[in-house]
Amino acid sequence: MDFAYSEEEELFRKTVRQFAMRELLPKYAERDDPNYPPEEARRQLAQADLMGLRAPIEYGGSDASHVMCGVAVEEVARGDYNMAALMLQNIVIADVLARHAPKEIKEEWLPEMVAGRRICTLALTEPQCGSDAAALETKAERQGDWYVITGEKSSISNVGADACVLFARTSPVPGARGISALFVPLDAPGVGRSHFNDLGMHLCRRGALHFDGVRVPKENLIGQEGTGFYQVMNQFDYIRALLSLQCLGCALQSVEETIEYVKTRNAFGQPIVRFEGVAFPIAEAMTKIEAARLLSYKSLWLRDRGLPHTKETAMVKWLGPRTSFEVIHQMLLFHGHAGYSDDYPLGQRLRDVIGHEIGDGTAEIMKTIVAREFVGREFRPYNAARANIGG
Repeated sequence: MDFAYSEEEELFRKTVRQFAMRELLPKYAERDDPNYPPEEARRQLAQADLMGLRAPIEYGGSDASHVMCGVAVEEVARGDYNMAALMLQNIVIADVLARHAPKEIKEEWLPEMVAGRRICTLALTEPQCGSDAAALETKAERQGDWYVITGEKSSISNVGADACVLFARTSPVPGARGISALFVPLDAPGVGRSHFNDLGMHLCRRGALHFDGVRVPKENLIGQEGTGFYQVMNQFDYIRALLSLQCLGCALQSVEETIEYVKTRNAFGQPIVRFEGVAFPIAEAMTKIEAARLLSYKSLWLRDRGLPHTKETAMVKWLGPRTSFEVIHQMLLFHGHAGYSDDYPLGQRLRDVIGHEIGDGTAEIMKTIVAREFVGREFRPYNAARANIGG
């Protein structure tokens, strides 16, 4: 067993850390403005060669390992949680397109995504079926050489994207087997958008997409018809580990900043870090973060080796965000009234991190997946069996 970064990974980690501290952290609050231009954020990430980590080299990407992607997400999140979210989505969608999209789509879109000039989003969730991904109602009806799409997608990150990988029902077959993936340019006639007013993660521009008879050519089918659900579930396995590291990077930065603060903040004639009421929670926070980080990286290590990792990624998807929220909350309290103000980034981090206790699978759904892996599908919780969670 080897718990160390490789020489290449360590050099990459240091480089990304420098970028995050120098370029991202100072403007974290500025990018919290709902009017901040997301194209500027994409340009900045692309200039640092961070938008194409999973894209093939022939399209301008890095073809990086999953562990390397985890390093990038964790370190960028130290500087700006939402810049990490923007980068993470590009990593995953570029991976989906590289694996399953027709050559023409890859040639047109992957170089643009790597350069930050265009961005794609994932259109899976629907208003009536959040966690039950196999119960989609959006339809893509085959009409000759076209698919005609009707339906609504909700809770979509980067709703202003140029295109989406959309999951729709192409067959009346119930459950996952009737779902396909389609590449849909979002300037097509019949596409509508609406924006949500969220508590945090403002740079991610969450909202809804509406499809009213939107036509896309049959060549825009990603993979084979009826395989869309399985494609996205496979991608979710490592998305969950990346999301965990995104949250944990943000939490770790908060703890390190707080350690410096409590060394200089005095009460009763001494620095407050000398009190067990301060030192012990910091020790507990670092312990929990390190445990969740190790399991997150183990998940990515397993994926890089083609080994099963579903239960590990489900574990860290609920553990990472929850641990991070609790840790950041405690660090905010150690700053007193100052932590409750905009003078420190702790409040913004708290608002941002809580979003991933919901998005991409709640803790309850993740625990259901973990339980299923241990006790077997025949004994999985009743509601999960009805919902067909995780396939």
